[in-house]
Amino acid sequence: MPQSPHDRAAEYHNLAAHAHSAAAASHGQGNLTAHELSRQAHEHSTRAFEESRKAAEEHGEPEAAAATAKSEGA
Repeated sequence: MPQSPHDRAAEYHNLAAHAHSAAAASHGQGNLTAHELSRQAHEHSTRAFEESRKAAEEHGEPEAAAATAKSEGA
């Protein structure tokens, strides 16, 4: 069964939170991987935002979809 946009958005939010936590822990150690983890966190956050926008559009929530599009600079 395919995931709903809400489920995908939640999954990306969780992945981003994990990557942010891992990057913060690595940052204090001076690891180069902290940069990569931060990049992944940003990527997951962006995907979560996109999935949230899709979910709002699919469920007929034009105010939410318009608000997210406005924050994207569209």
